[in-house]
Formats: sequence, structure tokens, C-alpha cells
Amino acid sequence: MDIVIYGSQYGTAKRYAEELANRTRFVLKSYEYVEDINTYETIIYIGALYAGGVMGMKKTFKNMKDCGNHRIIIATVGLADPSDKENTDTIKNGMKNQLSKEVYDKAMIVHLRGGIDYSKLGFKHKTMMSMLYKKAVTLPEEKKTAEVKAMIETYNKQVDFVDFNSLDSIIHEL
Repeated sequence: MDIVIYGSQYGTAKRYAEELANRTRFVLKSYEYVEDINTYETIIYIGALYAGGVMGMKKTFKNMKDCGNHRIIIATVGLADPSDKENTDTIKNGMKNQLSKEVYDKAMIVHLRGGIDYSKLGFKHKTMMSMLYKKAVTLPEEKKTAEVKAMIETYNKQVDFVDFNSLDSIIHEL
């Protein structure tokens, strides 16, 4: 059996997961409802970048017993442009802290561009984003990463960079 699992805070990663599950006819579940990751042959995890990591990914893969028996594809969803190598290198370094070396080395890793709607953020997240924004705008230009620049450009706006065509690389891999 094959599965698309998602970790989504505000819905963008879920939208990608739903589209991919629809195209592949794989089972679709939130990471919160996956009981035994080892029962699936192909595992596609689509997770939102959140607080320096990929939402739900660590919990999802922590009980994986043997990666050799699985095809693993992990897609991150964030605001910054996934074609920016510095951005993707930063994401991958964070992923190494959430996954075993075996899972990280086995996984095909893809980066997707998401979106944000500040009107849907909860008080805690709005406050956190406000503090991050105030700090980000004071950084010298050479210290602003792609992620920081994307956050500054989209602050307090509604933006949607979702592109379902970017799922083609995953489908091609299958």
C-alpha cells in the first residue's frame, strides 16, 4: 500500500497532498493519524516549513524500522523560492535534525512553494511573525536569506505560490 502523508498548519501543504493523492490514487492522511509507517511501501511526506523544521515529519518517521523496504519522498512547503540553493541547503540542514541518517539518505527531497494568508493566522503566529519581520527588516542586505526576503515581501499579505505542476517531479519518480 502507498500513502501521501501531510503536515499542514494553514492548509497549503494539505492542498499539495490532496492533489498528489488524487493524481496517484494513494491513501491520504494527516501525520497525526498515521499509526504504523512501516506498513506502507511508498511513503510521500508533504510538510509545511514551520518553526525551523518540517511540521510532523520527525513524529512520522521516528518509528521507521527499515528504510530499505520503502520508497520515501519528502516534499517541503515554504514561502521562499525553492530554486534558491541557499534556501534549500538551509532546509536540508534542518531536516537532518529531524530524521535519522538512514531515512534522510534514502529520501528523495523536493521543495515546493507555498503561501500565506495573514488574516488566517492565530494571535500567537501573528505576534511571532511581527517580531520576525521587525528583526528581518533591520538586517543588513547581505545577511538576508531567501527565506527572510520572502517573509519581508509577503508580510501582512495574502499570497499563494502553489503550483501543482511542481508535483510532476514526484509523479515522474513514481
